[in-house]
Amino acid sequence: MSENAAGTVIVISSHVVRGSVGNRAAVFALETLGHQVWALPTIVLPWHPGHGRSTRLTFTESDFEAAIDDLIRAPWIGEVKAVLSGYFGNAAQARSVARLVTALRERKPDLLYVCDPVMGDLGGLYVPQTTAEAIRDYLIPLASLATPNRYELAWLVGAPLEDNTAIMDAALSLGPSRMLVTSAVPMMAGGTGNLYLSGRHALLAEHRLIDKPPNGLGDLLAALFLSRLLSGMEDEKALQLATASVYEVLARAVKRGSDELTLASDSSSLASPMAMVQMRRLMHPAQRRKG
Repeated sequence: MSENAAGTVIVISSHVVRGSVGNRAAVFALETLGHQVWALPTIVLPWHPGHGRSTRLTFTESDFEAAIDDLIRAPWIGEVKAVLSGYFGNAAQARSVARLVTALRERKPDLLYVCDPVMGDLGGLYVPQTTAEAIRDYLIPLASLATPNRYELAWLVGAPLEDNTAIMDAALSLGPSRMLVTSAVPMMAGGTGNLYLSGRHALLAEHRLIDKPPNGLGDLLAALFLSRLLSGMEDEKALQLATASVYEVLARAVKRGSDELTLASDSSSLASPMAMVQMRRLMHPAQRRKG
């Protein structure tokens, strides 16, 4: 593969000293699959706060804004084919990233922007509401692909999502042409699913649910799916491979008894996963409305 054939990706999310969440998960996955990565942390933590007290190292809004200016003016910015954003430390950072994506699109209209709106889960928002609103108002409208979990999508559209029909309708209403929703409603007993909706596809990728998983699965899935899309892979195959990789990495980490994803030990699972994933084609909302 020639240098940069896979495409350079700017990844903007949290950084932990120990662990495989945020930028640590996304950057490793993208580099393993052959991408050059520019990684910008939004905050720095010793480890995921779920492990206990974790000092939060932050940047001033003006410093983060200045770093975004540097990226926009960088002489190598033409190398960048995609941007992936995840966790933000404050609302101003989300607005700054919107400015970055807009500036890059002026030079490269086909720039792929993946917004992973890391905001909350079943227990509600775990970022300030102002930050969640900035993601919704500034970044979701720019996204080529958004990758919320079901609870984040429910917050974004302001409605409960009790079944996959509601999830698809919500995804369609939100705006991005491609939506990948994790924690979708499974059709297999004891399973969990990733639901993907585009203008052409309504797909559900399912695997066995594993209790008490380590953090970082959403960060990993967004990066892997982005990589497969950049390679030109068909959406269905990209979803199958990305889901299989995440499931395999998760299963192996849990089998080891690890409290973190063990990506360095399982890099082969990122490139060539062997795990079985149940793929289902669902009725697209557009077809349902025609009926």
